[in-house]
Amino acid sequence: MKKVLISLIIVLFLGISGFAEAQEKELGITFDLSYWSKWLSKGVQAYGQDGAIFKTVDLDFYGTGFGLKVTHRNSTSSGHVDAQRFDYRPYYKSSLFEGTKYLTNYNVSVGYEHYPGLARHKANTTYEWIFGFSWPKLLDSGIVPKYVAHYEYPASGGDAFNHITGWVHRFILGYNINVPQLPSPVYLSTEVAYSDGLGGTAHDWSYFTTGLSTKFAINENLTFIPGVYYQLSMEDTVSKVDDIIYTVLSMKYKF
Repeated sequence: MKKVLISLIIVLFLGISGFAEAQEKELGITFDLSYWSKWLSKGVQAYGQDGAIFKTVDLDFYGTGFGLKVTHRNSTSSGHVDAQRFDYRPYYKSSLFEGTKYLTNYNVSVGYEHYPGLARHKANTTYEWIFGFSWPKLLDSGIVPKYVAHYEYPASGGDAFNHITGWVHRFILGYNINVPQLPSPVYLSTEVAYSDGLGGTAHDWSYFTTGLSTKFAINENLTFIPGVYYQLSMEDTVSKVDDIIYTVLSMKYKF
């Protein structure tokens, strides 16, 4: 009993200390408006050949590592009205092994995906867990390896949507290329993914993506991020289109 009380006192003290420290920081609010010429969702062309608009509000809770993202996404074409979607995603991000070459940044989140135009029993409404890790100091070359795992399963709809349940594993390498003519480095990314049954897909390597992006600071709060990407599809159950080129144009405003 004594040990339990001591443990509770320690936890309570740490919680109060963390809250007091957080009170010295402000609530972070970032608004992101993004255009995708094609929306590639884990390798799948979710709106076919049509593009998508993403509107996201990201709340950073006083630098505690906890946050919440709310996203509305819709197609640029009227042919996908019922496929517009809201995502509600609380998350926690932090680091391990700070001060060493094994520094590990991680972000764990769970999202609820809601289709407002459809009844719950007809909609592909899901929960999605995302586990993201990166190792910015592991390689002396400046290449940053990342691993992202997605696990998704139906939130409603009964047996009709059981086939949705599954994983996607993404293995990513990122590298910043300094270009004297640009205000920010050009970020080169490469990614290969293994689809593990999500949405009824085959258990196989499913796509390879490479891309370039950079940042332009419009002012202290506003940033423009353009990017161009190429996806090589390797599994027909994910995408029957072998070669896909798309652009992403994003404007971020930090309040």
